[in-house]
Amino acid sequence: MLRRHRSTLPALLITGLYGAALTVAVVIALISGSLGPLWWLTLFAPVAEGVAATGQNLLLLVLAGLSWTWGIWQILRRPPAGPPSQQDRNTRRLRVALYASAATTLLLHVTASIWAGTVVIDSAVMCVVVLLFMRVLGGDRPYMRGAGVLGYGGFTVIEVFDLAGWPMPGVAEMICGLTALAWWALALQAQRYDDRWGTVTVVYGIAGLVSPFFLTLALPFTDEKSAVEALSVVPSVLIMIWLARSAHDLAASRHQPAAQTTLGA
Repeated sequence: MLRRHRSTLPALLITGLYGAALTVAVVIALISGSLGPLWWLTLFAPVAEGVAATGQNLLLLVLAGLSWTWGIWQILRRPPAGPPSQQDRNTRRLRVALYASAATTLLLHVTASIWAGTVVIDSAVMCVVVLLFMRVLGGDRPYMRGAGVLGYGGFTVIEVFDLAGWPMPGVAEMICGLTALAWWALALQAQRYDDRWGTVTVVYGIAGLVSPFFLTLALPFTDEKSAVEALSVVPSVLIMIWLARSAHDLAASRHQPAAQTTLGA
């Protein structure tokens, strides 16, 4: 198993270090009743006011920490070992954009309490992913391109206006959110029928798409002050894994032409 990916040992080392730090933070929480170290390690922020070190909160933070641990492993181990596939310029650019988007998703969590501008960067990078994704897929897909540009491009504009102190109407954000979800669903459907992407990658994408809805159903049964932040980590990690694995798969050896790319660029 350690030889199946190109960066297995570095990924294993970094994952192990984070896992060890997470274990120490859990032990501190159990002994001292302080969630501070565990909160910083999983949510990258000071402990929210009024949050007690209850069993439920500890469990939620451990869930967030385990999600980060699995995400670190999936992302850093890079593509499967073996000779790389032949890649054109658009494919190479898409891989870079996918990795950049995974990184900005992590950056969004790390800097959310420090700098709101990270949201603009994250949305803008995802908009680039949309445009390059269309070039790599090929075919005439104006509805898919339109949904992606309206969704992520719209989010970028909305966040820029928010930073400038000119907030947009809530309906604009709702429209962008729905169109971004539509693009995501269409992208997963396209990946499903394209042999360049594996089934597991598509499953991670589907899980990232639907997990927020299931987690929302769990909120009424939790302490909402801590649950919203802790549970939001799970979809973010799934998104990061999907983005990174989508890039990994494009670098893997390819056995047959993708059915969807015969329609023309």
